[in-house]
Amino acid sequence: MVKVKICIGTSCHLSGAQSVIASFRHLIEENNLQDKISLEGAFCMRKCENEGVAVSVNDEIFHVKAAEARKFFRENILPLTEA
Repeated sequence: MVKVKICIGTSCHLSGAQSVIASFRHLIEENNLQDKISLEGAFCMRKCENEGVAVSVNDEIFHVKAAEARKFFRENILPLTEA
């Protein structure tokens, strides 16, 4: 199971966390990956750098801009479901 956590703290919320969540949810459903990806919100991950929304994938933290959420999912999360 791929564990994905998206920060919904104030800074990340203002950086587009809701949009990232919506994109990831859509892609999970579109690819029928509900049984392979755990998606949840998390409060501050202490990685507030205004470089995008803090996203943890199997405990590795990335910064994802809302406009690049689909690309990030395809490149960094989707391959983990095929392993």
